[in-house]
Amino acid sequence: MSSLDHIKSPIQPHIDKFEDTFRASMKSSVPLLDTVTRYIIKRKGKQMRPMFVFLSACLCGEVSESTYRGASLIELLHTATLVHDDVVDDSNLRRGFFSINALWKNKIAVLVGDYLLSRGLLLALEQDEFKLLKIVSNAVREMSEGELLQIEKARKLDIEERVYFDIIRKKTASLIASCCACGAASVGVSDEMVQRMWQFGEYVGIAFQIKDDLFDYQRSSTTGKPSGTDIRDQKMTLPLIYLLSRSGYLEKRWVINTVKNHHNDAAKVEQLISKVVACGGIDYAREKMMEYRQKALDILATFPQSTYRQSLEELVLFTTDRKS
Repeated sequence: MSSLDHIKSPIQPHIDKFEDTFRASMKSSVPLLDTVTRYIIKRKGKQMRPMFVFLSACLCGEVSESTYRGASLIELLHTATLVHDDVVDDSNLRRGFFSINALWKNKIAVLVGDYLLSRGLLLALEQDEFKLLKIVSNAVREMSEGELLQIEKARKLDIEERVYFDIIRKKTASLIASCCACGAASVGVSDEMVQRMWQFGEYVGIAFQIKDDLFDYQRSSTTGKPSGTDIRDQKMTLPLIYLLSRSGYLEKRWVINTVKNHHNDAAKVEQLISKVVACGGIDYAREKMMEYRQKALDILATFPQSTYRQSLEELVLFTTDRKS
């Protein structure tokens, strides 16, 4: 599997320049805001979102200033949603770092999220980037709907596969789709091409989320046991939904009761995981993940061969082969 640094190498100069423009887009005359936004920039992750933006732009044409604005717009609006998510979830950590609300409390965290949202909107409006704003605003709407749909369905826990895919398409895949669509739109291609890149990103995002589901069932190198984190959080993921679809009335009641009332009982969680494995839930989820991965690769195959297409292909493989 190629490393992210290798995949990123054809667009590394763009990523370096993007970091400068993104930092500038967050600047404020309020010292407290500058302190918080510096902290946000310092704890950047794998940079997969800007990678999808710039690789998609290069696949479809020539990178322009509009591409940098598109990447910054996505980062600003997405970071705003993450800051707000941490407040909603009362979460003190994100990617091993303290969350904004853990360090500066909820009131400041909410206001910082609002500030980032406004900076993103103004960045687009000041430069007449209406197409990019429409793409990203649509993704933020879908992400919110996906979260609310998941909360609504979590009360019953008896989620059908169709609903699960609707949730992850909105909640996870729409963000990656918006990265790819923004990259394409920023270089002036047709609406049909932008839509094709949105579809590509959506397929990658669905495969990415199923991979996340599967991590819950991998045995830890330290404890030798699966983490079962999603079960403890009462999340219905694809392997578990497959078990439910194959279960009779009594077993279905037992599964739902375990997730709802015994999710902190290590022995019962282990028993539930064993049932998921035995019924073929892991294999089924992996098969679905590979189907969506192939759909994404099939779209890329319609483009001429280039280093950018190759990097995107390797990035697709990375999302499904990654170890964390």
